[in-house]
Amino acid sequence: MSLKKNKIGILGGTFDPAHKGHLTISKEAVKRFMLKEVIWAITKKNPFKRKSNTNLNTRIKNCKKIIGNKRYIKVGFYEDIIKSNRTINLINFFCKKKKSEIYFLMGADNLINFHKWHKWKTISQKCNIVVFDRHGYKKKSLNSTTYRRLNKKNLKFIEFNKVNISSSQLRKI
Repeated sequence: MSLKKNKIGILGGTFDPAHKGHLTISKEAVKRFMLKEVIWAITKKNPFKRKSNTNLNTRIKNCKKIIGNKRYIKVGFYEDIIKSNRTINLINFFCKKKKSEIYFLMGADNLINFHKWHKWKTISQKCNIVVFDRHGYKKKSLNSTTYRRLNKKNLKFIEFNKVNISSSQLRKI
């Protein structure tokens, strides 16, 4: 008799700030893929972006505030535990710790440069990559190196009722 693995989603990022879009894709992923939980893995710094002006503890508190009573979303900072800020190391950590089927969640804007991430092909072999469409990024992401090269069995492009918001926009306010 084979045991069915739990399905968990991982949404990584600086969450500077966390917003309704993060919440919406988390809910959508739980519903579409029957995930047990979604982990918001906060990073100190995205290697492709400028350093955050908001300290880590404030960002963690803001994430917890925006998720409210949604118990299926867990907020955490794992870089001190895994001694890395690389996605592949986070995926490896959760594969061992939770013995779960991993769904790595991202916005379409991240798919465009995903082929520049450390061990990006290995990430796609170890988990399901779920890409959520974002306003203005669909064409570029579907023409990206990553989308063209990866096995579509492990990469799902999700079109859904999007929230037109981004952390970059919110920081400008």
